[in-house]
Amino acid sequence: MSPDESRQITIFDTTLRDGEQSPGCSMNLDEKLEVAQALADLGVNVIEAGFPITSPGDFEAVREISRTVSGATICGLARCHERDIDRAWEALRDGNDVRIHVFLATSAIHREFKLKMDKEEIIRRAVEGVTRAKAYCDNIEFSPEDAARTEIDFLCQVVESAISAGATTVNIPDTVGYATPAHFANVISSLVNRVPNIDQAVISVHCHNDLGLAVANSLAAVENGAGQIECTINGLGERAGNCSLEEVVMALRTRGDYYGADTRINTPRLVPTSRLVSNITGMVVQRNKAIVGRNAFAHEAGIHQDGMLKERTTYEIMRPEDVGFTHTDLVLGKHSGRAALADRAKALGYHLSEDQLVVVFEDFKALADKKKEVYDGDIAALIEQRKSQIVDQWQLISYQVQATSGQAPSVTVTLQRGDKEASKKIDAGDGPLDALFRAIEEITARSVVVRDFRVQSATRGKDAQGESIVEVEYNGKTYRGRGVSTDTVEAGTRAFLNAINHIEIGAAEQSQQEPTV
Repeated sequence: MSPDESRQITIFDTTLRDGEQSPGCSMNLDEKLEVAQALADLGVNVIEAGFPITSPGDFEAVREISRTVSGATICGLARCHERDIDRAWEALRDGNDVRIHVFLATSAIHREFKLKMDKEEIIRRAVEGVTRAKAYCDNIEFSPEDAARTEIDFLCQVVESAISAGATTVNIPDTVGYATPAHFANVISSLVNRVPNIDQAVISVHCHNDLGLAVANSLAAVENGAGQIECTINGLGERAGNCSLEEVVMALRTRGDYYGADTRINTPRLVPTSRLVSNITGMVVQRNKAIVGRNAFAHEAGIHQDGMLKERTTYEIMRPEDVGFTHTDLVLGKHSGRAALADRAKALGYHLSEDQLVVVFEDFKALADKKKEVYDGDIAALIEQRKSQIVDQWQLISYQVQATSGQAPSVTVTLQRGDKEASKKIDAGDGPLDALFRAIEEITARSVVVRDFRVQSATRGKDAQGESIVEVEYNGKTYRGRGVSTDTVEAGTRAFLNAINHIEIGAAEQSQQEPTV
């Protein structure tokens, strides 16, 4: 079968909904809009933008994405409850191409312990949910939650009823990552062969990765008739995550000879999109991750290198450039202009406004004076740092550190907020960064618990920028900060202050939402 004759598989991305449910991966509205635009540029067919009933933030994200992002169907999730469905439509109604996704658990364990409903009640609620959603728009998806553990006879009944009520897509979730490829293939083939009206809807699959089988299960489903795969960038998601978009897309592309199926994904955008989501969420992609990891196309063994020199295909089944890796990472230097920076930023998946470009270019020129070679990773780090900075909050003016092994450090920090400038000296702490963090806490009057602290190299070389990510807990909520500098102490300090500023913003927003009497 030629590529032109391949069956087209719909890619449904749920990074902004299921992916955001990973601990520490929450995104603000601007970040969600940026990811949504990147997904549209990638060629994703359906973007699940959120679960509108859950919070004002989720509602606003779905509404703004449906209004502003074109090139993909925008989807909102809802339980089979009237208020959920009404709220989802309220968020989606201004969009040109939208879908309501309703779900209801169907497995015996969920019926007994979570819903306390019998089979007849489940079918009735499912039909009512689909019918109500159908009154708002034609594009309706229904998911029987925990379908992989649902009795196959009952699953067929539910799916048939949902399609009769108007569902145009029926999604079969492996909600807890329980299925294996042969098991899941049997579930999909049973639906194809036993549901009389199955040809009136697209079969979708939503696989979790608890056993490391999400991609394999999704591919087994495609092999047996599924026409849509639900997945996330970098495999983000609850617990062990979801089916990885980049892996399943490249599996279909590379093994088109076997599956006879492909997607419309613009695969050279995979690496830039992966980097963008990683930078925004703070979830680092492991070096040896398939497709988008740094080592995905590295060949160190001598026999592999020899084979590669003679013929690339001896050890490489995909070209690096097919997924977005460039032949060389070195792109700019101190004499490069603003247009070159703008072009490279766009290639890396960033959409910079003119104002953003101006400040990032200033940062770039300052960095180019310190480093002879500026890499893609440096540019991405500069952009992410500027995007994470919060206007009208605490800014780092200066810091001084004196540290000697065996003695407590001495630090002085000066911060500014508006017209207010404040300094604090600390002669205590387990190292310079601990002392700097304590000084910032005292100045800002925000005492936090550091849950995670990481410093990694943005690129390679002794003069590489240090990219620091700090996660803190304050009043039961998690906040994340980012900082970048060729000085790793400064990078850590900026990351911690950035997290404190996110707390300040959160506190201000909460006070505005509190009712007045």
